[in-house]
Amino acid sequence: MNRTRLPQSLLRSALAALVLTAAPGLAQQKSPEKPTSEDAKKFVEKLNADLKQLWTKQATAEWIKSTYITDDTERNAAYVNEEVLGYVNGAIKDSRRFDGLKLDADTARMLHLLRVSQALPAPSDAQKRAQLATIAAKLEGLYGKGKYCGADGKCRDLEELSDVMAESHDYDALLDAWQGWHSISRPMRPLYEQLVSISNDGAKDIGFNDLGTLWRSGYDMPPADFEKEAQRLWGQVKPLYDDLHCYVRGRLAKEYGAAKVPAGKPIPAHLLGNMWAQEWNNIYPLVEPFPGQASLDVDSELKKQNYDALKMVRLGEKFFTSLGLKSLPDSFFERSQFTKPRDREVVCHASAWDVTYENDLRIKMCIKPTEEDLITIHHELGHNYYYTYYYNLPVLYQAGANDGFHEAIGDALTLSITPSYLQQIGLLKEVAKNDKNLINLQMKDALEKVAFLPFGLLVDQWRWEVFSGRVKPADYNKSWWTLRQKYQGVAAPVARTEQDFDPGAKYHVPANVPYTRYFLARVLQFQFHKALCEAAGHKGPLHECSIYGNKEAGQKLQAMLELGASKPWPDALQVVTGTRRMDATPLLDYFSPLRSWLKAQNKGQKCGW
Repeated sequence: MNRTRLPQSLLRSALAALVLTAAPGLAQQKSPEKPTSEDAKKFVEKLNADLKQLWTKQATAEWIKSTYITDDTERNAAYVNEEVLGYVNGAIKDSRRFDGLKLDADTARMLHLLRVSQALPAPSDAQKRAQLATIAAKLEGLYGKGKYCGADGKCRDLEELSDVMAESHDYDALLDAWQGWHSISRPMRPLYEQLVSISNDGAKDIGFNDLGTLWRSGYDMPPADFEKEAQRLWGQVKPLYDDLHCYVRGRLAKEYGAAKVPAGKPIPAHLLGNMWAQEWNNIYPLVEPFPGQASLDVDSELKKQNYDALKMVRLGEKFFTSLGLKSLPDSFFERSQFTKPRDREVVCHASAWDVTYENDLRIKMCIKPTEEDLITIHHELGHNYYYTYYYNLPVLYQAGANDGFHEAIGDALTLSITPSYLQQIGLLKEVAKNDKNLINLQMKDALEKVAFLPFGLLVDQWRWEVFSGRVKPADYNKSWWTLRQKYQGVAAPVARTEQDFDPGAKYHVPANVPYTRYFLARVLQFQFHKALCEAAGHKGPLHECSIYGNKEAGQKLQAMLELGASKPWPDALQVVTGTRRMDATPLLDYFSPLRSWLKAQNKGQKCGW
């Protein structure tokens, strides 16, 4: 529930630096009249050294702001962020003097990574730069401190409202929670409009048409080609999503009545168990294919066995070490935020960090003893293990092969959290192997992994259109719901106007975190899983494979992690899968039993919307 996965590479991409007057940066150096390839190499060496300091200062300010939200910590982060925005912007401009030179592969790649490193590029104008840093901090602060105060005077934050979304089946209570949280984003709207304008100026200053073009340039292919690639992958998975949507809508109609959930229409967004209707696993009890079959309830076992946050994290770590990967450093357990403090405001959204780019690993979560949080822990540790295997590389290479890789690593390993694995670690009683149990399990998985696919795609589809100017500020909310309906087949449960700013109710929008990575990760994780299962010698259906305890799979995984961003992503993909193309076929193979079952169930139904 309300899970946000924010890798360290994001924090550095928009923010933080040393004071330029105290530590002169590359942008302040006088450019030679005729730069050489050797000059470019020296530039990159100094750049890596400087950026390691800058990004460490940034990550420190961001960590403090996220784990102790006050006006002071927000202002401190804004100051630091303003400095880095200027530094990196200047370094990018300075690097353009090497355009056209014949460079060695590493120097050329690092200059490219520098150019596409910023999720929030600063304009040259110092006043606008300061304004951008302040707006960015305010937007994230509005989200982090957001609360909805009902007619009864009781105020609830996102965690409490998300609990209602996850646990209640009362139509009106769900509607109240949904409307309540979506009201917190209205004050963001004018700030977001300013952020779009100023960050577009920053993108143009470093040679991009707009911010969306910059984001799409980070995938080792032309931006237009990447947009087509994302649509190609969506085309592969859409038929499976449509089958799931049709079945779920039918079950929800039985629960809430056909008047509220009519056939052939979008599903009301507040009925899918999640504040953004992005993952539907919380409505599993309403759509369970075969009620009364063997229990897949891990939550009750976690509570029964007194699993606390630390014990859950240790269990996640054990999965990675079973593959032959190293243990997490002691500092990880000393410095992480595992639970929600009682004495201060914090951002509870799960994220993974290497604060100093020197193996200072941490996660930030507000862990509860649930299966969902256990899976999230595995995911976040996937980020941490990526960090720990590439932290010796130059800092510009301390990132995933592409941002989807970083998200996919932990998720690929969660596919090994099979019933047999859960039995092995004592969190699930023996479950007989039969078709009914299999369909129940696949439904549970699909409600998270398949249901998420269109949402994972549309968040940036909306922003790309906003950044390019195709969507004007006057149509922000209208265009958001047009895309929600087109891709997800969901609709706002009550009338929305342009007074609302519903995109801002999703963390990644006010925090300016690119989102297509999550869509790519849903595809890549199945590619990784299939390849690792093959390395482990697994025979049989893909959904039955767990690589837990297999050192051969661990070696193949480690070989990819060690590359970081030092090679284009097709090279890294080839290391682990043997292919250079992203492909959703393994995902479809994994869910093939469920797909056949859904088609049979949907016969005679009015599918689509």
